[in-house]
Amino acid sequence: MPTVREATLDLLRSLGVTTVFGNPGSTELPFLDRWPADFRYVLGLQEACVVGMADGYARASGMAAFVNLHSAAGVGHALGNVFTAHRNQAPMVITAGQQVRALLPNQPFLGATEAASFPRPYVKFSIEPARAEDVPAAIAQAFRIAMRKPCGPTFVSIPADDWSAQCEVPQARILSPDTAPDPALIDQAARALAASRRPVLVIGPEVDQEGAGPAMVALAERIGAPVLASPFCARIAFPEDHPLFAGFLAAAPQAVSEALAPHDCVLVVGAPVFTFHVAGIFRSNVPIFHLTSDEATAASAPAGTSILGSLRFAIPALHAAMPEVSRVAPPRREHAASPTRKDPIPAAFLLARLHAAMPADAILVEEAPSHRPAMQAQMPRTRWGSFFTMASGGLGYSLPAAIGVALAKPDQRVVCLIGDGSMMYSPQALWTAVQHGLRVTTVVINNGGYGAMRSIGQAMQVRDVPGIDLPGLDFVQIARGMGCPGLRVTDPDLLDEALRQACSAPGPMLVEVVVDAAIPTLYHKA
Repeated sequence: MPTVREATLDLLRSLGVTTVFGNPGSTELPFLDRWPADFRYVLGLQEACVVGMADGYARASGMAAFVNLHSAAGVGHALGNVFTAHRNQAPMVITAGQQVRALLPNQPFLGATEAASFPRPYVKFSIEPARAEDVPAAIAQAFRIAMRKPCGPTFVSIPADDWSAQCEVPQARILSPDTAPDPALIDQAARALAASRRPVLVIGPEVDQEGAGPAMVALAERIGAPVLASPFCARIAFPEDHPLFAGFLAAAPQAVSEALAPHDCVLVVGAPVFTFHVAGIFRSNVPIFHLTSDEATAASAPAGTSILGSLRFAIPALHAAMPEVSRVAPPRREHAASPTRKDPIPAAFLLARLHAAMPADAILVEEAPSHRPAMQAQMPRTRWGSFFTMASGGLGYSLPAAIGVALAKPDQRVVCLIGDGSMMYSPQALWTAVQHGLRVTTVVINNGGYGAMRSIGQAMQVRDVPGIDLPGLDFVQIARGMGCPGLRVTDPDLLDEALRQACSAPGPMLVEVVVDAAIPTLYHKA
């Protein structure tokens, strides 16, 4: 009979999972002993980086990532990005070492009390198997659940002495990750959309996540309605150069109410109804139809008819049920004006020049919340799979996520656009990019503080808030200390050349751009 370790490695091979993201400790050594040559171990220097990299890898590849953390302390360090993975619907199996079983009753050093409870409720499944021989079957179950829609992280705690125990190999099996929508409700939505005079579509990240983008474009063209991206959409919602694309919904109840008011039917696809960041009252008497695979999102919607089912089934089904309709094409969205070169550098000017410097097939990973409206105006995303950010609002995600995306897509340039505040949460990820020679361009927007806090404070009419200014940081020196070359730009005349170098470098490179500290408007005053 094989050992638990041998059975687990064979299970991973059968699933096509030969990349392991980790930060090792003593409780993981029995698993890592005599590491097999056909596996790639991706080391992160802090556990938040490890989970962030696995998240980016999973979202870009569409496959569950495998993570190995160090006991309770390592899981604790990782929890912020575990929460983000949960909100991102990123499939991954997180394993963590545990002290040997004989020591557990006496609260040993590195022992985790109620280990399976620690990451809840932000994992779909969590277990410390009752017997060593149950570990491979538990990991197999965790993979199936992680990939079942809505996808997300799962967790298995493994005592260190379990790896050497003998076990039976879990039987290979298939669990369908998808469910089909209710045909009667699909027909009801089709009739309502066909009868409406001024429909509108709100599209979210599940569409790109499920690879349903082309089907979504075909459905939007059949309906002939304007398309809005859902609030805080963490992936591309719709090609932003398409004639039907009408812009982005703000994460504010009043703004969403006003945007939907001119319409007589709303179709929300692959997004909550709706994600809000500031308080207010959402008012809408407009019929809402909601396609999603997320039961929790469907149940929590304050209005409308939610139709549960995988979008790769639901979108074609609705398309097939829609009769031909003739509508006047909605007016095309006005393009943002080209920003002016100034000193200090305006953030919008930086973003326009970065967009011009990026290769056509580059993937953008963003964590610059205060500059998101300017990014949306100056850096339109037009290809499916070309944009990732976090759905949680938690900082420290996008730099390690960019490393994970680059590991999944080694033939494409990955550009991480990140604020100076965000950059300080997981800078260790640059080291991993250097070790693997990844083509990751990191652009740090340095506005001297937490710009989103300044903007939200302005909207909330609060002032004299401490802890939001960040003087004295040198991101080029931080990068160089981990072997990553970097440039600092304060002169707008030197910006294009710095971005050109960074976007054509054979490995990772960082550009820090000092921008005007003007406070952007994210939300209007309450």
